[in-house]
Amino acid sequence: MIEILSPAQVDQARVTGALVADVLQAMKARATVGTNLLEIDEWAKEMILGAGAVSCYVDYAPSFGNGPFGHYICTAVNDAVLHGMPHDYALADGDLLTLDLAVMTGGIAADAAISFIVGDTQDPADLAMIDTTERALAAGIAAARPGAKIGDLSRAIGTVLKGDGYLINTEFGGHGIGTTMHGDPHVPNTGRPGRGYPLRPGLLLALEPWIMADTDRLVVDDDGWTLRSATGSRTAHTEHTIAITETGAEILTLPSAR
Repeated sequence: MIEILSPAQVDQARVTGALVADVLQAMKARATVGTNLLEIDEWAKEMILGAGAVSCYVDYAPSFGNGPFGHYICTAVNDAVLHGMPHDYALADGDLLTLDLAVMTGGIAADAAISFIVGDTQDPADLAMIDTTERALAAGIAAARPGAKIGDLSRAIGTVLKGDGYLINTEFGGHGIGTTMHGDPHVPNTGRPGRGYPLRPGLLLALEPWIMADTDRLVVDDDGWTLRSATGSRTAHTEHTIAITETGAEILTLPSAR
């Protein structure tokens, strides 16, 4: 079902989105060489519960996963790109880490992801891949306005990804969001302009360009959740939740002013 939120619900989405962004930035600051992924999960739990929010992940058990996820944040390292399950791993210098988080406050969800390199070793290829996802996300947001179609957003995202030479997997992509974390419409990371659902004020979308360095094929880890590149190549993933307004798109998952 495609949800169109009321102005009051969009206001609540702003609160949720700021919390998501604040938690991600706090976790990024604490994700240093030697930090364990399970520590990040515990810190995220403390911030989420301390804010009176509800995790969208702990009890999440979709058809593509292996039972309830059981954790508060996704931590995908190097060749892992989506649904990275926190486990007993200490981050090393040069690791490419993606943190993906969705929570709910006041009955409204928001979802975002960031990729960054841990430590001092900054591989130019990794930096370029992260930059590609960020520019693709910006292009998708720029295309989001009332009357545009989902295909217009997908085309804008895909043009950047393909233009930088990356293959695109369409099994997983952006999605509608609101009173549930994952809803319709699906927003693939490539598509044809002028196709799909027409955007309307009050529609919330989570846009999430993600890529793998040399493949578009995924494999599932033994944990039944973590998705990795089939070749073992590095990956990157960037995501924002946006609200369609009368004049364009508002990014909801920006850190709160402090």
